[in-house]
Amino acid sequence: MLQSIRDSLSGWVLWFVVGLIAVPFAFVGIESFRMGNSDPVLVEVGDTEITESQFRAAFDQRFRQLQQMMGDSFRPDMINTAEFRAAVLQDMSNEALLLQYAREQGYRGSDAEVMEYLRGLPAFQRDGRFSAEAYRDVLAGQGIDPEYFESQLRNALAIDQMRSGVLESAVVPDALLDNRIRLQQQQRSLSTLVVPSAPFVASIEPTEAEINARYEQNQAQYQKPERVRLDYVMLDPAQLAEVPDPEPSVLEALYEAEKARFVTGEKRRARHILIPLDADKDAARDKAAELRARISAGADFAELAAEFSSDTGSKDQGGDLGWIEKGQMAADFEAALFALDEGEVSEPVVTEFGVHLIRADEVKPEQVLTLEDEGVREQLLTRYRERERALRMQDRQEQLDQLTFENANSLQPVAEALDLEVQQTDWFTREGGTGLLAERGILNVAFTPELIDANENSRPIALSDGRVVVVRKAEYEAPSLMALDTVVDDIRQALKQEGARVQALALAEQIKEEAAAAPSSESLATLAEKHGLTYRVIGPVGRDSANVDPAVLARLFALPKPADDAAAPTLSVVMRDDGDAAVIAFSGVQQAAVSEVDRVAARDRITQMLAGREFEAYQAIMRDAVPVKQRRSLTGDESAP
Repeated sequence: MLQSIRDSLSGWVLWFVVGLIAVPFAFVGIESFRMGNSDPVLVEVGDTEITESQFRAAFDQRFRQLQQMMGDSFRPDMINTAEFRAAVLQDMSNEALLLQYAREQGYRGSDAEVMEYLRGLPAFQRDGRFSAEAYRDVLAGQGIDPEYFESQLRNALAIDQMRSGVLESAVVPDALLDNRIRLQQQQRSLSTLVVPSAPFVASIEPTEAEINARYEQNQAQYQKPERVRLDYVMLDPAQLAEVPDPEPSVLEALYEAEKARFVTGEKRRARHILIPLDADKDAARDKAAELRARISAGADFAELAAEFSSDTGSKDQGGDLGWIEKGQMAADFEAALFALDEGEVSEPVVTEFGVHLIRADEVKPEQVLTLEDEGVREQLLTRYRERERALRMQDRQEQLDQLTFENANSLQPVAEALDLEVQQTDWFTREGGTGLLAERGILNVAFTPELIDANENSRPIALSDGRVVVVRKAEYEAPSLMALDTVVDDIRQALKQEGARVQALALAEQIKEEAAAAPSSESLATLAEKHGLTYRVIGPVGRDSANVDPAVLARLFALPKPADDAAAPTLSVVMRDDGDAAVIAFSGVQQAAVSEVDRVAARDRITQMLAGREFEAYQAIMRDAVPVKQRRSLTGDESAP
C-alpha cells in the first residue's frame, strides 16, 4: 500500500511537489491564489487565467531551481532572455491545458492517493516515517495553506494519471526494434591518414587588404560590449538592531494565538496485514477472517504479516506502519484504527487498497503543551523575534521605496535618511559577474533605458539572500567597435590558420585521389610514408567511440557501405574538429546478433520516444478542444482576443 502510488508516479509530479515546498507560492500556473486575481491576465486557457504575478512567481521558481542545480556554473544571462520567459509561460499554459482536459476526461487524484504520496516525501518525515506535525510545520514555515497544497497535489496526480495512460499505450514493433538495435550497435572498420595544418601556418602571410577585408566584413565580431558601473544602497536584515524580549503578557497572547501548534493529536502505533482484493473480494475477506482467527488463537501478528501481507512497504517490518495521526490514512482504515483499544485487532476492513487487519500496538492520547513546557517558550520567542525583524525590515523597505521615488535622480538623500552608505560595483557587462552582479534582479534593470538614458534610480530590488538594494548608473560605456590595431594580430592569426587548413585539406584530397587510383589496399599506408604523414589502423568503431574525432566519426557513419566484393575501402576527406585534415578509409561493417538483453533495454528507450510523440499528438487534440487565448504579451502589449 505504501509504495503502490509512489511507484507509479513520474518524476514530474515529485518536481512539482518539491518546487511548491521549496518556494512559497511558487507554483501558481494551475489556479489562482485565494487573494484574488486583480493583476493583468497574460493567457486564458479555457476557464483558467494565468496572470502576470503568477508568471513572475513561476519564473522565480525556475530561476532558483536552475541556480541550485548548476551551482557555480550558473549565469543569470542564460535564462534572462525573451525566449526563456516565453518557454516558462508556455509551460504554464500547457499545465493548465493538461489539468482542464484531465478533469474533463474524469481523472481525479483521490484523498487516499494524496495521503499515500505525502507519506513518502522526505520533507514530511521524522525518523523515516510520515509525521503530521512535520507536515504542518513545513507548510506553515513556507506560508502555504495545507488545503491549497493538497488541492495542487491532487491536480498533479490527475494530470499524471492521464499522461501515464497515454504513454503506456505506445507499442514498438519487433521489426523496428531489431532494426534500430542493429543500426545502433553497428561497427565500422576505420583507418585514417592525418594531414596536420600546423606546418602550413608559417608559409602563409595575409596581405593588408585581406586583414582589412576581414575586419570590415566581421565588425560584429570585434565589438567591445557595453558595460556599466552602478551606485547602490543596500538594506541588510542582518544589520537590524536586536529585538528585545517581549513582555510576558505579549508572549502569553502569542501562545494563545498559536496554541494549536502545541497540540499533539492522538497517535496510535499500528500494524496491518493487507490482503489484495484481486477478482474475488469474498475470498479476500475470508482470508482476512481466517488470519484474525489464527491471531485470536495465539498466532504472532508480525509473523503473519511478513508471510501474507501484500504491502511491500511494511510486511518486512511485521506490518509496522509507525505512529499514525488522524488524517493520514484512508477513512475506513482510520475509523477502525482509532476505535481499537491498545493491543486489539480489528475485524477485516475494506478500503480501495484491499482488506486490512489492523492492530493498535500503542496509544498516545492528545497532549497540549503549556507555555511552561520545555521548548515552547523558546519557539514562541524565536517566532516573535522573526516576525518583529520582518516587520522592521518591511518598514525599512517601505521607507526605501518612498524615498527612492521622491529622490529619483540621486541616492545620497536616500542614504542619509536611512543611515546607509552609497556603494559602487565594479564594471560589468550584460553577462554579469559574481556576488551582487550575479543577481537576476540587478541584471534585469542594469541596462534598461530608465537607468542608462533617464539616469533614474531603480525600484527596490529583492536579492536572493533577503537583502534589498536600489541601484542607479554611475558610469556607462556603450558598445563600440575595437580599433583595427587592437585586433590585427588576432585577425592575422585567424587568417593564417584558415589558410593552413585549406592547404591541409587540399593535400588530403590529393592523397585520396592518389589512393583511389592505386590498386593496392595498402596504398594509404604507402602514401603516408611517401608524404611523411601518420597512418593509423583504428579498427572497428561504434557510433559513440570516444577515441575517434567526432567529425571523423560522423563522416564514417554517413558513408555508403562498401560492396561485399570490393577490393578497396571507401575513401573520404574530412576536416577534423582540431583543424587537421584526414583521409578516412572505410573497409567493412561488423554486425553482432541482437540479444534479448539488447531488446529489453532498447524497447524501453524507443517506447519512451514513441510515447513522447504520442503525447505531443494528444496535446494537439487538447489544444483543439480547450481554447487558449493570449491576452497580453510579456512586454505588456495587449493582444486581441
